Amino acid sequence: MDLGLKGLKVILTGGSRGIGRRALELFAEEGCDVAFFSRNADQVAETKAALEKFGGKVVGSTFDLNDADNYQAWLTDAAEQLGGCDIFVPGASASGSQATGDWDTCFKFDMLGTVRGCEALEPYLEKSAHGSVIVMSSTAGVETFLVPQAFNAVKGALLVYAGQLSQAWGPKGIRVNAVSPGPVSFPGGNWEAIKAGAPELYDAQQPLFALGRIGQVDDVAKTIVFLASPASGYTTGTNVVIDGGYTKRIQF
Repeated sequence: MDLGLKGLKVILTGGSRGIGRRALELFAEEGCDVAFFSRNADQVAETKAALEKFGGKVVGSTFDLNDADNYQAWLTDAAEQLGGCDIFVPGASASGSQATGDWDTCFKFDMLGTVRGCEALEPYLEKSAHGSVIVMSSTAGVETFLVPQAFNAVKGALLVYAGQLSQAWGPKGIRVNAVSPGPVSFPGGNWEAIKAGAPELYDAQQPLFALGRIGQVDDVAKTIVFLASPASGYTTGTNVVIDGGYTKRIQF
């Protein structure tokens, strides 16, 4: 299937590892020009070099979302360097800093990182013929999960924001959807840390996956890329749960 992504401009915050990194690779492989940031300069350099092998334009730089005053300027500069923005994926999250219990960090990174990002890029997305936003939520935001914490509550709030934004931006030709991954394992990720530090908790999760295994980055990244693409051009206001049957609620 041709996803219709060739030549489109993608801005994905975070992106040097895990789900974001894999999504960037898939976008680049489909012929997109991409922009991303990460706090780790070495990871930025390695990711940028890997993405450039696909032949498209790559804008990658070291940036920390704690620098909230310059966040929107980074986004608009990235859009200018790419020559526009067709797809925005606000992927930078407090979970990457192992700060899921920190209310200020979760609100700043996950909520305001999404909201302020959408505000900054709205003019570029509105000019696109394929404007699309993928909001990164979590199954922790749709079901009770482990303990009450900031990450869970903020991810739930993002689903409300995404749904309302899809209605507000639909007349402008901008689609807004969300994805809610379940537990995903990758080197350096939270679930690998749990496996090493709390193996009994990690092992207790395994029987909960209806498909018999914990998620991998490809499982989520491929859905992000399809949902963002023109091939899914009549889809807006939805939340796609990607969890191998980890959550047990009935969805309507």
